[in-house]
Amino acid sequence: MSDTKNPLPISVEKIGGTSMSDYAAIRDNVVMYDPDHIYGRIFVVSAYGGMTDQLLEHKKSGKPGVYALFANDDSDWGWGDALTGVAQAMCDINASLFSDTHLLQQADQFVRERVEGVRSCLLDLQRLCSYGHFRLDEHLLTVRELLSSLGEAHSAYNMTQLLRTEGLNARFVDLTGWRDDRELTLNERIKDAFSSIDLSKELPIVTGYTYCTEGLMRTFDRGYSEITFSAVACQLNVDEAVIHKEYHLSSADPKVVGADKVVPIGRTNYDVADQLSNLGMEAIHPRAAKGMRQMDIPLRVKNTFEPEHTGTLITRDYVSEKPCVEIIAGKPHLLAIEIFDQDMVGERARYEERLQELIKRFKLRILGRDSNANTLTIYADCSLKQAKRLADAFEERIPSAQITSKKVSVVSAVGSDMEVAGLLARTVQSLADKNINVLAIHQGMRQVDIQIIVVEDDYVSAVQALHGALIEPHNHEYAICAA
Repeated sequence: MSDTKNPLPISVEKIGGTSMSDYAAIRDNVVMYDPDHIYGRIFVVSAYGGMTDQLLEHKKSGKPGVYALFANDDSDWGWGDALTGVAQAMCDINASLFSDTHLLQQADQFVRERVEGVRSCLLDLQRLCSYGHFRLDEHLLTVRELLSSLGEAHSAYNMTQLLRTEGLNARFVDLTGWRDDRELTLNERIKDAFSSIDLSKELPIVTGYTYCTEGLMRTFDRGYSEITFSAVACQLNVDEAVIHKEYHLSSADPKVVGADKVVPIGRTNYDVADQLSNLGMEAIHPRAAKGMRQMDIPLRVKNTFEPEHTGTLITRDYVSEKPCVEIIAGKPHLLAIEIFDQDMVGERARYEERLQELIKRFKLRILGRDSNANTLTIYADCSLKQAKRLADAFEERIPSAQITSKKVSVVSAVGSDMEVAGLLARTVQSLADKNINVLAIHQGMRQVDIQIIVVEDDYVSAVQALHGALIEPHNHEYAICAA
């Protein structure tokens, strides 16, 4: 972005929740690390770590937060007590950040105003829906968005006030639509918010949640902060987008392989980022990446706690200098749902159509699929209960089908260019050497990934085996190189 108002190179930078919970690291390693490069930057912030779990539901365990309690209200005050707990947790965070009494009072007042405003809305909605003409489920998505906005508003407000105490001209940019009755699209709200900001002199701290007519949570649920981040980058046509995480985008998960064996990837492309996203190892949400890829905006993923490291640069057209495997990724705890029918031969389209209909109906997340003459198999991130529902519904339409499910994991070798003779053989041999049985395998013609299905208990061993065979022996530079 370059014009007479903002002659500096412009970057938009997203800070994740875990990083946000360490203000000193954000201040010293991100915002003020380079004293000569403070302005010309936009920070899109997530809620503090764990806060959205309390507001909605725990992302991993499913423990209900305020939203889940409100949506499944068995008692009149369960959600209200949880909301009070959220307010207290926010004020506890404030107390750990603000030593100045006046600033602490202002921060607590900000929390109280927002939380009590939301409480009043939910009470009014609950009262309204006690009448038969109004249905609560028709308003739950709005409730979810309203509650989500509290987390990002809290963290963005605090960061703005704290940076001001450091002498920086920080500006709170509230995209949550709080007490704003205008119906604006995502791009309209961003354009409106930045219309009066001079990026050469001001440091915008932007809420990761944006209230807009598209309804971000309808499509992206808890991935909304990356959509806001991408939309700001594209709307302002920035020179670079940066994501600050608590870890590097590495050659494998250090918790699985060992921190001493993995290294940051360094360079890759958006195609690889999409493959990682499909496995749940997101560098960035694929829909967020789409706009930046189209506008040729480079994305850098940095470790908040290693500011001297340049991180991993993701660009549209990058291809590794030599064909290689760049990363070993995967997803444990999947279900392989297999549909077998001797009558499928020659009529597979009917079976595929029915299967796709049920995948959509039950909202299953599919990581891969394969087929032969009489069998269709999908690899789904779902529960046994969901798999049984799909099986029962499928058999209602096609009673001759035999449907079984098995707990599996997927492990994948990914790279921007993996067109190397013998790579597939070496991949399989590395697993055989560790006595790991391959249940299924897939390599597409684009030569950017190889997916291997193994039994659930072999996940860790398979990741370690592939990383050890395809990456570690080559000094992490080129895992498999052409001669």
